[in-house]
Amino acid sequence: MLFRMNVPESAGATPAMAQWFAVKAANPDALVFFRMGDFYELFFGDAETASAVLDIQLTKRGEHAGKPIQMCGVPAHSAQHYLSRLIRRGFRVALIEQLENPKERARGSKAPIRREMVRLITPGTVTEEALLDAACPNLLLSLALAGGVLGAAWLDVSTGSFETEALAPQAAAELLGRLDPAEILAPADLPLGDWEAKRAPAPAAPPPPLASRRQLAALFAVADLEAFGSFSDAEAMAAAGAIEYVRTTQAGVLPRLARPAPAGPAGRLALDAATRASLEIASARDGGTEHTLLAVVRQTLTGPGARLLAGWLAAPLTDPAGIAARQDIWSWLFDQQAVLAEVRSLLRGLPDLPRALGRLSLRRGSPRDLAGIGAAIAAGQAIATVLDGTLPAALQQAKAALTELPDLLDLLQSALVADPPARLDDGGVIAAGFDPELDAERRLRDDSRRLIAQLQMDLAQKHGVASLRIRHHAQLGYLIEVPATAAEKLRQHPDLVLRQGMAGGARFTSAELSELDERIAAAAARAAAREQGIFAHLLDAVLGKAEKLAALAEGLALIDVAQSCARLAEGGRWCRPLVGPGTEFCVLGGRHPVVEAALAGTASFVPNDCDLSPERRVLLLTGPNMAGKSTYIRQNALIVVLAQAGLPVPAAQARIGVVDRLFSRVGAADDLARGRSTFMVEMTETAAILHQAGPRSLVVVDEIGRGTATLDGLAIAWAVLEALHTQLRSRTIFATHFHELAGLRHELPCLAAHTMRVKEWKGEVIFLHEVEAGAAGRSWGVHVAHLAGLPAAVVRRAASLLAQLERRRAGTAAEPDLPLFANLPPPEAEEDPLLAALDGIDPDRLSPREALEALYTLKSLLPVQKRKEALPSREC
Repeated sequence: MLFRMNVPESAGATPAMAQWFAVKAANPDALVFFRMGDFYELFFGDAETASAVLDIQLTKRGEHAGKPIQMCGVPAHSAQHYLSRLIRRGFRVALIEQLENPKERARGSKAPIRREMVRLITPGTVTEEALLDAACPNLLLSLALAGGVLGAAWLDVSTGSFETEALAPQAAAELLGRLDPAEILAPADLPLGDWEAKRAPAPAAPPPPLASRRQLAALFAVADLEAFGSFSDAEAMAAAGAIEYVRTTQAGVLPRLARPAPAGPAGRLALDAATRASLEIASARDGGTEHTLLAVVRQTLTGPGARLLAGWLAAPLTDPAGIAARQDIWSWLFDQQAVLAEVRSLLRGLPDLPRALGRLSLRRGSPRDLAGIGAAIAAGQAIATVLDGTLPAALQQAKAALTELPDLLDLLQSALVADPPARLDDGGVIAAGFDPELDAERRLRDDSRRLIAQLQMDLAQKHGVASLRIRHHAQLGYLIEVPATAAEKLRQHPDLVLRQGMAGGARFTSAELSELDERIAAAAARAAAREQGIFAHLLDAVLGKAEKLAALAEGLALIDVAQSCARLAEGGRWCRPLVGPGTEFCVLGGRHPVVEAALAGTASFVPNDCDLSPERRVLLLTGPNMAGKSTYIRQNALIVVLAQAGLPVPAAQARIGVVDRLFSRVGAADDLARGRSTFMVEMTETAAILHQAGPRSLVVVDEIGRGTATLDGLAIAWAVLEALHTQLRSRTIFATHFHELAGLRHELPCLAAHTMRVKEWKGEVIFLHEVEAGAAGRSWGVHVAHLAGLPAAVVRRAASLLAQLERRRAGTAAEPDLPLFANLPPPEAEEDPLLAALDGIDPDRLSPREALEALYTLKSLLPVQKRKEALPSREC
């Protein structure tokens, strides 16, 4: 979010406010969280914005230039809660900390407390657990142009992943749809479309190509960046720009980053932004994630596993061998049910190892992050023991990474307490017996506290005040507290010094108490310092094994995804698809996974077959509104995504030739912000399909041409259908209400006409949601209007008008000029004898024998079926 607030001139500011003005001048697009004691305070326009967004009180603090300073604040101990709300709204926050303890400053010092910006928190650089979604990566994307090539580099500061890609500038939207980055660094003249709100404000231009390569090589301690693969100049510039931005936001400190990995487009199913939105793979059209493909298939138990699964669905493969390797992993677990149950038990509740490692690498980790590292190593070793026998190659490789760190596990288990506190400053992190020196300092500290209790008892007896207490105060140390009734008595005692009067009593100190206070403080400080030193040693030990820990994390994530897939296949209603190099497409008993999940417990989903074999590669689907056409075409597209991601698919059987590009044009929406009508959006998306689809593509489209006049729409739909069939030769499911297009099956040899089954019963229409060969005769739009609740009078009027229009169209002389209409049967000139006989039957007065005779009569009046459509085989 680009945010900039007018700030007054800094002239005449107090020393502390001068610090604030300096930080704000360097970060005009960020809200400044300025540490003042136990609070983070915001001033001027920052305060007005934050108070509105966070719903906290706006007040005033002092004056500047003769005017009150607007101010709001949040407690430091609960700052993460407020930061998470701001970051999710797209704000950037400059975090300013006090770098010295006010109690340790020289007496009489008038200089302001030293403060510095320790972080610039942005949507793409957060690392705190409370600010992140465990199931989603948090990507910072950097884009750079060089020589007509768009370089992209994306990294996740929280986990250390780092990848690059070179692509054509016009392919940026597809990349953005696949990655869905949290923040984007891009040249000002590069449009970002729907992702414009995620643009970072005015990032520094990346270094030129040669300098970028040198910087990256130096960072990763190699002589040449090509040691990690082949990078274009644009990729190197984008990667260097991302690194410099992270360094700036982290105040000069870089997290642990994996070596940059160039990821070319080859080997990945291409899905443009419109297709992703249409299929709702990871995000629904309303922006939610509940009713999405990812939500339905995700049965992972860890954050890294959930993120890996999301990555598989975002970028399905096109290499049959790679797809089969993924299938082999979960198939092995599926066949080993006892092992599967044990693996699930060991994975459940496992900490997020990659993100814990990321925080520790920034020296921002907690004792619980260290404990989480130990727990992950222990779980990895236990899972490796369970995975026994002949394993698939990828699973064997993952297993090998699980057993690499026994020494580090021993160190962490012996050093840390079983349940460490959230903060190192709270103490009690290191287990007793691990370090003799720490144990000695703790005994001295704890003995001193025992002395405090003894001194309190002695003073209470000495002065005859049973309610006398010795308490510790953050600013004043240990003090004697007595109620008001005893305060005057103690004022007269020469050994006691009054330190503070209170409404209900008084506080005193003495030479003996002050000396004991100093001893306790010194012992506690030495114990804390020793504990912090040991923690730093453990941290260095962990970071020294960072690469092996990263491999362990990848292995655990892969096993988590594999068990999720095996779990999905357990019910027997999801199958392992056969994915090969050909162009076949045969699905038996396919289902829409999201719709089926939504219907669970209320209705059964009706499965349907789909055969797009080469000789019938274009399926023309007609049928009424509400009959399930859109569901059917989407379910087959989703089956392709699942199959090529390496997952089970919701079908009885599936055999799919690899799809190189998947296009889904389903549903209609306008784009008023860019001046595009619904029909213009539809035509733009259709144009993208016709320019990019090919013989290995799968195209699913719904209602092309419906957004304009009937004849215009029919002509466009006809032409597009011909292009997909004859020129592009793509596997296609083409849903339409232009039933006349079914006549093209006589002219297009690879087109098979299908329709959604409908049954009329006592004046009502029943949608069976079944796909069968043939063509629909009508759309039942008036019936759907009735179901939607239109007033009865309007529905009756619509039905009357429809009958008139149908009679008028049947008699028009213009129809023979349209070849499609010429294929329709001529209207009947006289009354249908079947309908006349049916009207003459009164079922309430028929005897059983008369009813049987009536059925024979009606059957004799049925017209002879002139042409039978071949039904698809029930074998793939």
